[in-house]
Amino acid sequence: MVETRTIEQTVVFSATPHEVYEALMDSEKHARFTEAPATISREVGGAFTAYDGIIHGTNLEVVPDRLIVQLWHIDNPDCGWPANHYSRLTILLEDVQGQTRLIMVHSNVPAGCCDNISEGWKAQYWDRI
Repeated sequence: MVETRTIEQTVVFSATPHEVYEALMDSEKHARFTEAPATISREVGGAFTAYDGIIHGTNLEVVPDRLIVQLWHIDNPDCGWPANHYSRLTILLEDVQGQTRLIMVHSNVPAGCCDNISEGWKAQYWDRI
């Protein structure tokens, strides 16, 4: 059994929850800000890929402009991410005086990948949205 950790991050964007949700859940917008191919279903049970398929998984719960819950996998055996291991990503979007507070909890992340994934969220997502 793999040792895991949880990453928790809170970010405030000068954008509406709808705009942030669309950046994360619209394939074209996601690909534009990450500069990498993405295919994202908006349906519960639907599949998603990001970074040309390196990241992939399934939507567990989707509430437009409010909540995204996904089973999440990254093809990165270098940090000890097992081939059949999935983490759980929860993103909550809250309107705060015309801005968006994004609360992310990424649980069940293999311990050896935790620092890399945590920094990746900041550099590849939050700093680019």
